[in-house]
Amino acid sequence: MLGWVFHLAGVVLRGVAADRVPWANMFEFSLTGTALIIATFLAVSLRVRLAYLGSAVLGLTVLLLGVATVSFYVPVVPLMPALQSGWLVIHVLVALLATAFFGLAFLVSLTYLLTTRRRGRPSRLTRLRDSLPGPEDLDRLAYRLTIVGFILWTFTLIAGAIWAGRAWGRFWGWDVKEVWTFIIWVLYAGYLHATATRGWAGTRAAWLCIVGFAAVLFNFGVVNVFFTGLHSYSGL
Repeated sequence: MLGWVFHLAGVVLRGVAADRVPWANMFEFSLTGTALIIATFLAVSLRVRLAYLGSAVLGLTVLLLGVATVSFYVPVVPLMPALQSGWLVIHVLVALLATAFFGLAFLVSLTYLLTTRRRGRPSRLTRLRDSLPGPEDLDRLAYRLTIVGFILWTFTLIAGAIWAGRAWGRFWGWDVKEVWTFIIWVLYAGYLHATATRGWAGTRAAWLCIVGFAAVLFNFGVVNVFFTGLHSYSGL
């Protein structure tokens, strides 16, 4: 919680320096997104016991912030015309929240795989595993977190299409960023469908959830940097 307070202060100060919302490029997206991961973790912790995920959440946050600071940092610059819209607040903020829930589901799925590993001689890992919730509880929690993230990601797609219609005169143009956003939606839709109707649970569901978040990271860290298109807003 103390770390999140300082983190939030950094997000607010970046917004004050830019005189706009602090998520208009990759560095700002990383800064705000990781703050929302921590905030989501703390909020969910009010209803569900998540203390066992604290170190993992902090580890993921520090890793993402480190990469963003080393590779994505840019000074404050004015917004390009295409971003000067109220949809920047709605579309990107909802995408950030969806990513936060997907990130938590990813960590819960990793924890599930840890709890189901074949047991050997007693060790620190065994003692850690014994202190975690049961596999069924972790599987159920990952599913619930993914549902929330999927709803938010669906709205992200819809809001992005509306914004594209206003900015470029078309709702969908097969831009590489649009395609990968849809791929992520399909992956998580497949996860939810397979879990709810096909009885996919446990290890297969956990791996599919992990693949979904890997696609989210690829969309952000690779598509934004190495592919050109109408969504090339990295600022790098």
